[in-house]
Amino acid sequence: MTESKTITVNRKAYHDYHIMESFEAGIVLTGTEIKSVRAGRVNIRDAYAKPEGNELWLHNAHIAGYQAGSYYNHEPNRPRKLLMHRKQINEMAAMANQRGLTLVPLKLYIKKGIAKLELGVARGKRFHDKRETIAQRESDREIGRALKRRG
Repeated sequence: MTESKTITVNRKAYHDYHIMESFEAGIVLTGTEIKSVRAGRVNIRDAYAKPEGNELWLHNAHIAGYQAGSYYNHEPNRPRKLLMHRKQINEMAAMANQRGLTLVPLKLYIKKGIAKLELGVARGKRFHDKRETIAQRESDREIGRALKRRG
């Protein structure tokens, strides 16, 4: 049984994008960064992943400085390298280069003591798609309420 602790979920990604496929990636962190991650002081809302050369990098992820870090503290918004197999990196780079597709972080969690990031290959939703999603959610709620009242 693999035990994992979810640190943060990017709910905005599910609202703004159609998630087509998701992958798990390791993330290279410094000592003070992993301590801040374990404390839950992370924001991946505006973050994105970008292939550069033969590597995959996470940009715009904010990991707050560790309070007891002194001068060893890290830069909160620095780019962080993502760890995946070469074949997976090439596959994701090919997907990201397609028009309209992007790589967005969906979830950051700790699995067996190691920080992992769930990356999604996503296509942006249009305004009418967002309204349709909201209408679907509302109708599901109404059905749930009706079933609850009936039973």
